[in-house]
Amino acid sequence: MTKLTLTPGTQVSSPYRAMTRERMRWYVDAQPTIAADDGRIHTQEPTIHDDDDYARAQGLPGIIADGMISTNWIHSLLIDIFGAGVNGRSKLSTKYVAPVYENDRIRAVVEVEQALNEAEGAVCVGCKVWCEDDKGRVVTFGNATVWV
Repeated sequence: MTKLTLTPGTQVSSPYRAMTRERMRWYVDAQPTIAADDGRIHTQEPTIHDDDDYARAQGLPGIIADGMISTNWIHSLLIDIFGAGVNGRSKLSTKYVAPVYENDRIRAVVEVEQALNEAEGAVCVGCKVWCEDDKGRVVTFGNATVWV
């Protein structure tokens, strides 16, 4: 867990990661695989997330990442910063504002906006959150509230 001074404006970011075709595929196959629950990997019909021809037919230059990947990367960074308690008492809301293509390099960023002491001794931390590519283009943004 990262030691974070809860001062407004404090930023923490993850390293950049390449959005690989394999990462994109994990998300596409997750739902049918979980639904089948038979120990095998199941695939679905072509989507904009896994089939270049299908994505191009929809007006895209190629496959794009599922938005939940960037949301999960933000969630992981919140856990790195604040600990596993994020999974119990927190709120995370994101919006996908730009497509992420294969091999784009993306990082998650958390910025503290406010830290308020609560009566029971906990601190409520309000954060801006986003994912951006290595050119500074924001692809996902939102906010998080974490109690520590």
